[in-house]
Amino acid sequence: MSITATLIIQIIVFLLLAAFTMRFVWPPIAKALDERAQKVADGLAAADTAKSELAAANKRVETALAQARNDSAQRLADAERRAQEIIEEAKARATQEGNRIVAAARADAEQQALKAREALREEVAALAVKGAEQILRKEVNPSVHADLLARLQTEL
Repeated sequence: MSITATLIIQIIVFLLLAAFTMRFVWPPIAKALDERAQKVADGLAAADTAKSELAAANKRVETALAQARNDSAQRLADAERRAQEIIEEAKARATQEGNRIVAAARADAEQQALKAREALREEVAALAVKGAEQILRKEVNPSVHADLLARLQTEL
């Protein structure tokens, strides 16, 4: 065989191989490459979507955190205000209780003073009667002079 015939046979075989490859081998490879490219594009689109969703979620989280901070600050302020109210109420009750105790002590002191005055009046009346007895040198009957002694007690 000559070199030309070999070359022609090789060209024919190459063309048959190229045709076979283009017909049966290349379409599945191209299809697989297209599917892979589509999967990559879908993955990138999903990544972009996830990135935007993540940004939106982060924004919602920041908003929720800010709201929670505001709520907790408001609750803390309310609790402090309520604590102050409770303290003021306790002070008012303590003041009222102190005033009541002072008033009761004053009333008790006045009662004791009245009792002491009454006892003193009785003693003064008894001393006056004894003094009058000694001055008059005779016995004064307290039952007979009860009216006089009662007037004396009220005057003292």
